[in-house]
Amino acid sequence: MAITGLKTIIALSFVLAIGFLLVILSSALFNNYFPLLVVANYIITPLPNAICARAATSSSSFSFDGLEGGGGGVVDFGKFLTGFLVVMGIALPGVLAHSGIITLPAMVMAVVGGLLIYGTIIYFGMVFGGGEEDDVGF
Repeated sequence: MAITGLKTIIALSFVLAIGFLLVILSSALFNNYFPLLVVANYIITPLPNAICARAATSSSSFSFDGLEGGGGGVVDFGKFLTGFLVVMGIALPGVLAHSGIITLPAMVMAVVGGLLIYGTIIYFGMVFGGGEEDDVGF
């Protein structure tokens, strides 16, 4: 069982590396470094979910006392912001290509790289998650 988990982690890290390579190459091959803006988006994408999940717990130092039912609205807001940032990370290269800032091949490489990165994160959450079905790793 442990060998299967190790093979899965190795395969996921390989796919993640290919995703980041595509994003970096979309900038370096065309001498335009605007596609690297999506890397900043990859960094801030999990933050709303983590902050809102922490704020929703009653044992945290900054809980919302006025919310009844365990702070489900705060968690849902964090998931909404995370979903918005995921969509923005995939749509940002399209907006940059539409406005003529980057070329179409750079956009395709950045979008495919972003899909590989987000797909790896989602698959990792599904395989190695703690058993929660609605939380897929973000």
